[in-house]
Amino acid sequence: MGTRLSSSRVFGHLWGTPELAAIFEERAMLQSWLDVLAALARAQAELRIIPADAVTAITERARADALDLDFVAEQTRRTGHSTLGLIRGLQRILPPDVAEHVYHGATVQDVTDSWFGLVMRDVGELAGRELDALHARLLQLAAEHRDTIMIGRTHGQPGSPITFGFKAASWADEIGRHRERLTEGRGRWAVGQLGGAVGVLAFFGPDGPVLRARFCAELGLADPGISWLTARDRVAEFGTLLAMICGTLARIGTEVYELARPEIGELAEAAPAGAVSSITMPHKRNPEGSEHLDTLARLARSAAAVLVEGMVAGHERDGRAWKAEWIALPEVCQLTGTALALARGLLDGLQVDAEAMAANVVRFGADLGSERVLAGLAARIGKHRAQQLLHELLRDGGAGTDLAAALAARGVATEEQVRAWATGPAVAAAGAMVDTVLSRPRP
Repeated sequence: MGTRLSSSRVFGHLWGTPELAAIFEERAMLQSWLDVLAALARAQAELRIIPADAVTAITERARADALDLDFVAEQTRRTGHSTLGLIRGLQRILPPDVAEHVYHGATVQDVTDSWFGLVMRDVGELAGRELDALHARLLQLAAEHRDTIMIGRTHGQPGSPITFGFKAASWADEIGRHRERLTEGRGRWAVGQLGGAVGVLAFFGPDGPVLRARFCAELGLADPGISWLTARDRVAEFGTLLAMICGTLARIGTEVYELARPEIGELAEAAPAGAVSSITMPHKRNPEGSEHLDTLARLARSAAAVLVEGMVAGHERDGRAWKAEWIALPEVCQLTGTALALARGLLDGLQVDAEAMAANVVRFGADLGSERVLAGLAARIGKHRAQQLLHELLRDGGAGTDLAAALAARGVATEEQVRAWATGPAVAAAGAMVDTVLSRPRP
């Protein structure tokens, strides 16, 4: 029975996905570790470090479903060693003359760090695929709503008009940068590890670097060129990027959450059949998905912070930093995968109420044109004088002040001039910026 919500049969869908479970579920993880051992044996056989006839048996029998996991667990607890229980479990199902050639000259970190390389490669590909889909959907929204006028808000308050397409294009642009980061960083993260005791491959003598290159090739990973036993920047960078992705998705979710308020009513999540927002208040339609994106992002940042802490490691091996990654890296990966899937569903079903957006612009009327009035008045009396004057008038008169009449009374402009400055939303640049984002090459 799992003791973490991420492995709960009831709540697990909130913290992970089936695709990620296929990577991080215990048997899947152990199978990856066994695959690493089999790859090492094949590479060693090529260099005649172990007998060639041992490789077939190791490769064929290194199957997690063939192991007695109770024995593996008991031996792990008994020895206090992270992988010796697994090794002994594998040795039990190998012919005696082959068992001695398993895990030949390797250390636990060679296994687990190479697994990290596989994880970062595979989760990176998964994230890239999901980001591509999100990017395409956001570009679609940006194009559809290029000219859909809405209120732009700063500090939570109505500011000046923008378009919803401009907002969606901003999201798309940020998602696109994350996609670029994933592509650019893959060569740093998808690497293997074969360092031996302290990283200098002394067990293998002069064959060490060649063996490491062949071992990494067997796994489909790059050769790091030098051991990285305590150089944890790869893991920290990958985890931080995942947390950044979650941050962007939470930014989108927060916007939907805020604009779904009934008093605003500009965006809404789709309402799946059978969904219940409140047991006691049936009228409510809670933005559960948008809200959960923020929850996931908070946890992802926390896990990524642990990975960054791991960069401070001592000497040539340090279990304090490295073992904390065993919890934090799978955690941030699962949180990010969940957030990506949730964001896709949210955006695919997003309801955009252009009429409500337009009504809110009308509701706040002339106040939304104050920036344009400031620009027009600045051309006549100077920007800072104009700004001070407008602040005084709006402070004394409050929201809804007739700026045209007030400025005419001060003799700085005619009412006709002021109304001309404030006529129509100034969103031409917003549309141009949407076009710029839409014209960029897609990932």
